[in-house]
Amino acid sequence: MDETDKIPNVPLEQFKRTKIIATVGPATDSYEKILDIIKAGANGLRLNFSHGTHEGFEQQIKWIRQASREYGKPVAIIQDLQGPKIRLGDFEGMISVQMGQSLSFGYKADYDRSGIIPVQYDISKKVSRGEKLYLFDGRVRTVITSVKDGIVHTVAENDGILIKRKGMNLPDTNFGGDVITKKDKMDLVFGSTQDIDYVAQSFVQTDKDIRELRKIMRGLNMTAKIIVKFETKVAIDYMDAIVRETDVIMVARGDLAVEALPESVPIVQRQLIGLGLRYGKPTIVATQMLYSMTDNPEPTRAEVSDVAAAVILGADCVMLSEETAVGKYPVETVAYMKRIILYTQSHNPVQVSYPSTEDDTRQLAISSAIITLTFELKAAAIVAETLSGSTALHIATHRTDTPLIVVTSSVRTAQQLALVYGTKSYVRPDDKMAATKLTAWLQRSKVLKKGDIIVTVSGKYPGVVGTTDTIKVRLLE
Repeated sequence: MDETDKIPNVPLEQFKRTKIIATVGPATDSYEKILDIIKAGANGLRLNFSHGTHEGFEQQIKWIRQASREYGKPVAIIQDLQGPKIRLGDFEGMISVQMGQSLSFGYKADYDRSGIIPVQYDISKKVSRGEKLYLFDGRVRTVITSVKDGIVHTVAENDGILIKRKGMNLPDTNFGGDVITKKDKMDLVFGSTQDIDYVAQSFVQTDKDIRELRKIMRGLNMTAKIIVKFETKVAIDYMDAIVRETDVIMVARGDLAVEALPESVPIVQRQLIGLGLRYGKPTIVATQMLYSMTDNPEPTRAEVSDVAAAVILGADCVMLSEETAVGKYPVETVAYMKRIILYTQSHNPVQVSYPSTEDDTRQLAISSAIITLTFELKAAAIVAETLSGSTALHIATHRTDTPLIVVTSSVRTAQQLALVYGTKSYVRPDDKMAATKLTAWLQRSKVLKKGDIIVTVSGKYPGVVGTTDTIKVRLLE
């Protein structure tokens, strides 16, 4: 029997269509906590490589896979690369800033001796006069007045304070392909030795950055897919090209709100979800979704509305960061997010639809026929056989309310599909009767029942990518 035989017998009406990603951190750094958040509803677990050690991540990956096997549920593991996150260096105390004050920044400068504020990255080689430089998550805003002898001179636009190692944002600066850092490359080498399903690329600016990452991953024989994090102003200008190039889209609203206008973020979020549906790329909405639950047992009403809005718009996943990494209520936060999703999907008054521009017209025709049949026959479920996951992705793009049950012989595919809207994956050996056997097992397990109509999708050659060509309708007896 396969490990997915242990999946709890959840009635079809309780299938959670929008998936949950939780970030692992100090608050969830144990096998018990990881198992608890998976049970509470997490479908993907994010490892933030801006913090932590390779030894720590290796242990967490082992815990995740053990918990996944114990609970019988495929779970996606995301390696989130730090990228060129530019931070202030070390200095004692805090620096008070007043509007109109001149501030100078230098790579590894000694503030006590020179009065120049240290930076962990040599920005002098990238920035130009007139560009914006934001500090401490945008709390202190400055404009660059000159760059001379490796020192960046700026003038402050508001009052504030600076603290060591806080982040910097350069929304007007083009890093010219310097997006994958030396640290990222070392982390990728580590990731290539681990059971990683996705690599998230930070601070992407153009589609060239994704091609460069894919080249590195190919050289390391990695089977993980790429998640592009939209968090720079430049990336918005290359939105369409980036979406076409990547595998998955993440709306990283934290840095995006600093780099672009905060009021633009909801519009960008809608545009990216639309492009994801148009090109068949899963989408993730991230940052501060239930942020108040980092310290409180219940979210604010605005946060509940935010999660519900992402569900209504058709996002594949909603993501938790600090809430589960360092929060006081990590398990409760996941459970609350699941509650919001289930209520929203059962009371959703809106049907999202975006014109498809899929290049594969054959796949589009097959998936459209499946959806039409399912709707006309009021089918209880779609059961799809797939090796690469492509069939499931095409069907999921239609955002049908009908549960999409996937049978695959690939454990990696099952784990990657854990982040795809409306899917529930089962790992089974390649077999011409795989869908029929799984349907029978689900009926015995009381997930399906006598009288249910099932639409099954399969291929002539099980285990061969791109051979989906058969649609059947079954009445369970």
